[in-house]
Amino acid sequence: MGKHYLPNLPQKEEMLREIGFSSIDDLFSDVPEGMIKEFNLPEGRSEYEVFTELNEVLSKNRTVLEMPSFLGAGTYFHYVPAHIKYLIERSEFLTSYTPYQPEVSQGMLQALFEYQSMMAELYGLPIVNSSMYDWGTAIAEAALMTARLHRGKRKRFVIPKALSPEKKAVIRTYTRGANLEIVEVPWDENGHLDIEQLKEESKDSAGVYVEMSNFFGLVEENVREIGEVAHDSGAYFVVGADPTMLGVFEAPGELGADIAVGEASFLGSPMNFGGPRAGVFAVRNDRTLIRQMPGRIIGMTKDANGKRAFVMTLQTREQHIRRAKATSNICSNEALVAVASAIHLATLGPKGLRELGEVILKNTSYLKRHLSEVAEIPFEGLYFKDVPTKFEIPYDVIHERLLERGIHGGYYLGRHFPELGETALFSATETTRKEWVEGLLKALREIINEAEV
Repeated sequence: MGKHYLPNLPQKEEMLREIGFSSIDDLFSDVPEGMIKEFNLPEGRSEYEVFTELNEVLSKNRTVLEMPSFLGAGTYFHYVPAHIKYLIERSEFLTSYTPYQPEVSQGMLQALFEYQSMMAELYGLPIVNSSMYDWGTAIAEAALMTARLHRGKRKRFVIPKALSPEKKAVIRTYTRGANLEIVEVPWDENGHLDIEQLKEESKDSAGVYVEMSNFFGLVEENVREIGEVAHDSGAYFVVGADPTMLGVFEAPGELGADIAVGEASFLGSPMNFGGPRAGVFAVRNDRTLIRQMPGRIIGMTKDANGKRAFVMTLQTREQHIRRAKATSNICSNEALVAVASAIHLATLGPKGLRELGEVILKNTSYLKRHLSEVAEIPFEGLYFKDVPTKFEIPYDVIHERLLERGIHGGYYLGRHFPELGETALFSATETTRKEWVEGLLKALREIINEAEV
């Protein structure tokens, strides 16, 4: 094990002498004056004092059951069966290191193999890696992968304008070093991806990305046609899908996807302030695509005694092969979150997953119907989880008034999509209760009436 610097050991002077400096001020003497400032930190406290203060802060929090929340936009309140947390906290899962280490346990490898197998069936593509950081990084890795598949001759990647601003930021950050041009295609008058505009923008592109339900929650009606446009232009077709919708909608592979991505943490993991997460990444059974996949693939084989065993079949990352040959520098693959999603999928089974999707669709429709009584729904169509709602008065006023009534409203879209005006994204899942929606409608009526007086 290498020698490490620990700040509570008397190594500072020795280190300074070794590099030829007499003091910290001497070390930073070339830094312009005023750039280094002392932190205005309070005096240290005992562990118990910190514990009591943090508990006072935490006591101000309210759970979703105490304060109904309609805030979705990519992070959703799903019910996670109690046994899932118990199982992933077993030491053979919780303490097993992430599976890019060759010494990882057979149990963890098998659990990840099961995760890959279930996701492959769910997404309709046979080859799945053992997860990415999250959905956003999975899209970004897909963009880089499509450029590699074109050997750098195509440097454009097409995405919908109706995409999460957080995902857009991740994609642009990841692809900046590779000099990929990220092109946004607007939505048409119905809120779906503009096909005619796509035909123009997809020319000479490495890949085209679409989500089966866009950021506004609107289910994309033309996924198959979008794929045909992508393939006609010589681009790879990348489809994003929420796994909770795949019990009731066609799988990306069936819709012509070459690569599919998604968010595994919607199954088996709580919201937990937005993380940790696990991105799904699946491809067709094509050796060219498989060799360019980021991350790791777990495979099943036989050991020296002829018994079933599990191995890392593919691990094209910089810690294992020459860096020039690596497809990704991803370091952690959120293995525990992937295992949790596999346990949840196994718990639901095909029938349970279909029922989950049906309940979410019904609850979303119920929410949309009630919201349309007091505001405008910009686009007609089928919605899954999220519903955009446009108001005549500033949404920040509505949001504050909802909070005063013990209701958390939706995600304001005007900040990132100003053309939509005072529109917010309200969300429903299988956990949304009828009385919550009725309470929201009552509160909205009151707030709107107060504003009109």
